[in-house]
Amino acid sequence: MSTLFLTFIVVSAVAILLFLVLKLKVSAFIALLITSIYVGVLTGMPLSSITKSIQEGMAGTLGFVATVVGLGAIFGQMLESSGGAESLAHYLVKKFGKERAPWAMVTTGFIVAIPIFLDVAFIILVPIVYALSRDTKLSLLYYAIPLLAGLAVTHSFIPPTPGPIAVADIISVPLGWVIFMGFILGIPTAVIAGPIFGKYISKKIYLESPYSSGDVPPQFDPESYPSFRSIALIISIPLLLILLNTVTAVAVSKEVVPRSVFTDILEFIGHPFSALIIATLIATYFLCLRRGIDKQKVLELSTKALGPAGIIILITGAGGVLKQVLIDSGIGQMMAESMANSALPPILLAWILSALVRVTQGSATVAMITAASIISPIIAEFGLNDPQRALVVISIASGATLLSHVNDSGFWLVGKYLGMNEKQTLQSWTVMETIIAFCGLGFTLLASLFF
Repeated sequence: MSTLFLTFIVVSAVAILLFLVLKLKVSAFIALLITSIYVGVLTGMPLSSITKSIQEGMAGTLGFVATVVGLGAIFGQMLESSGGAESLAHYLVKKFGKERAPWAMVTTGFIVAIPIFLDVAFIILVPIVYALSRDTKLSLLYYAIPLLAGLAVTHSFIPPTPGPIAVADIISVPLGWVIFMGFILGIPTAVIAGPIFGKYISKKIYLESPYSSGDVPPQFDPESYPSFRSIALIISIPLLLILLNTVTAVAVSKEVVPRSVFTDILEFIGHPFSALIIATLIATYFLCLRRGIDKQKVLELSTKALGPAGIIILITGAGGVLKQVLIDSGIGQMMAESMANSALPPILLAWILSALVRVTQGSATVAMITAASIISPIIAEFGLNDPQRALVVISIASGATLLSHVNDSGFWLVGKYLGMNEKQTLQSWTVMETIIAFCGLGFTLLASLFF
């Protein structure tokens, strides 16, 4: 199979995926499955082998992703329903002071988006942006952009949000390394795209709070919300346990410490399954049951959380199918051999693939999963270690934030809540997302020099 034909298969597969999603309005789940079948047929796979690859790819991916995404969704729902996000935001604004409120907002966004979806977190927290803008007479963007930057970076970079979980599973990298790299590279990215850019764009675009002095939202009552300390502790539990698992596994593999019952226990409780079960149970008890929410309501909240999670799980499974077909057809190995002779490093290629799909069809999740599925067989042939694979995850996540525009639901959500027209949304939200994309890529390439 020539390099030209190889390129044609990959390009045409992406084109078909985009055509099905954009033109025919086919569900991304079905579109990914159809694309996988197309790749299998074009590479000469027997039809029986294609169906077997579909089954294996779906099963291999969902075994991990369905559990983690499902638990993460329930965990986030408990935090959302308890008012934990608002409590955290108000505490940080109080501690930072109004003059440094943008730094409080980027910190809030960075923390809150770990368990809660970006759009939900923004809707919950935007009243605080309104209040700050009303009190200081500064543009809404002075506070909104830092909040959105924190939310967007964490949403894309740091598990247990669905995107990085799915990508990490597809390219086989421990979540602990993704969390570590996500924090290291995400913090400077959020700072540049948030407070720094927010200060600049707020001078160019002045937006007033939608609330007048006579029509203000209800005042925040700290007594009726969970404390900052409890929220911060609960959010940190799964992250610390997963990182503990990674550190223990590395220490044992390097023979720094001998394997024992103790290390086995540490690895067990630090596995993403165990860590999220523990965190979810703690959140359910302390944020819901102990605060007077009855068991039936908790059950309803848990069921509600699994709705949007189910869609993400199925799309991720279909991405796993595409990966499996690329591997079983042998095209993955051929792509790797072709890549070995090119000047593009895997990190840059992953970013380009993710950015291409993102800009074309709008969904960051679909972009991340598509890019990961295509790049996974290539990475397998390059023999990258876990930290290097984690950097590829961050690169894919960065590309998936590029140039959010009219085909992205986030574009309209932000514009609506901040009262912006399309031009203003492009100048603020779209530019902020693009800054995240390029900063993420730049910091990832820089980090690759040390790992």
